[in-house]
Amino acid sequence: MITEINFDGIVGPSHNYAGLSLGNLASAKNLGKVSRPREAALQGLAKMRANLERGLAQGFFLPQRRPDEGWLRALGTTPEAASPALRANAMSASSMWAANAGTVSPASDCADGRCHITVANLVTMPHRSHEWRETLAQLQLAFADPEAFCVHGPVPPPFGDEGAANHMRLCTRHEGPGVEVFVYGETGGPFPARQHREASEAIARLHGLDPERTVFALQSPKAIAAGAFHNDVVAVANERVLFAHELAFADRDALYAELRAKLPEIEIVEVPASAVSLADAITSYLFNAQLVTLPSGETALVLPGEARETPAVWNWLEAHVAGNGPIRHLFVHDLRESMANGGGPACLRLRVVADPARVDPRFLANPDKLAAIEAVVREHWPEAIAVEDLASPALWRQCVAARAALCTALDLREMDRDAF
Repeated sequence: MITEINFDGIVGPSHNYAGLSLGNLASAKNLGKVSRPREAALQGLAKMRANLERGLAQGFFLPQRRPDEGWLRALGTTPEAASPALRANAMSASSMWAANAGTVSPASDCADGRCHITVANLVTMPHRSHEWRETLAQLQLAFADPEAFCVHGPVPPPFGDEGAANHMRLCTRHEGPGVEVFVYGETGGPFPARQHREASEAIARLHGLDPERTVFALQSPKAIAAGAFHNDVVAVANERVLFAHELAFADRDALYAELRAKLPEIEIVEVPASAVSLADAITSYLFNAQLVTLPSGETALVLPGEARETPAVWNWLEAHVAGNGPIRHLFVHDLRESMANGGGPACLRLRVVADPARVDPRFLANPDKLAAIEAVVREHWPEAIAVEDLASPALWRQCVAARAALCTALDLREMDRDAF
């Protein structure tokens, strides 16, 4: 029963617009605006419910405890005494973007026949650099079966690793052997390159990947400079389909040739810059859609509303679906709260190819469980947060209590602790 399971991050109660992510244009643009954590979480849950109804396997990860008092203690301070900048970093809800939780290699790709997961270190950005401890604890809990999974700690600094957001997998079918593509950046532009080749190579070794079925590709510096802080903002893959912008990679011709040699069945769908500019691709998050295989075997895109609202993007998509291209269905969701902080449908999920029966069932979604989560969110999540509210002890208490209520509702009380 090997299948692809999409584990979505539940948007946490401290979701706010503090503008912490350098190179993330949406995050910078919306700095200081009022966020709506309750609405954000409900939008994400609605996407999960819709994907369940489409016949896709769906899981979830809990938001992390915020403020992260353990991280502040390690810095010799507390939420009360911390500078506004440190406090904002300690309140970040960015673990909602589960694509940055880690890098996943299915069992069919790994030498020991187990699914390997390496938690991302996220060292480039202070507000994310302290996520890995709790992410690791959650991954170790969800994927605890030692015969099916091997969960690794983070690649050590200074080598930056941003997880699945810079990793793609191509295959004829999810459960079969695949070609794993690690996309890394190089410094030199106005924004940092967050994925280092050294980190990607380390993960490939740790997972026991076959070098003949592993590819390392340089992300286009032009794309990074334009705001593609992760590869999944300009490219996404699913089974035999690679969907990418013309300017996604530094040497696309060489990459495409290598991929065709390693997987002759590959279908490369490239969107030309003449049809969709890099700017439109990034602001619409066209490529940060979920590219999925439906139970019918057809390929579909799960898109944010911004893709439909960008004329060049929607025109290209409609023309593709009307033709003979591999993408046959377009599903649009309102994810404005996540989008305003720089994360679309693909950012919200981590793909794990595995047998759901080997996963801790508390992390697997069904309609009743999603309804229970929605009830907790409606009762406990703040309705709105302004940046100045991050200094409020009442908000800190509400965020901690809200997450505790969710842990209780999901019977995951072991996650309700300040020990990370």
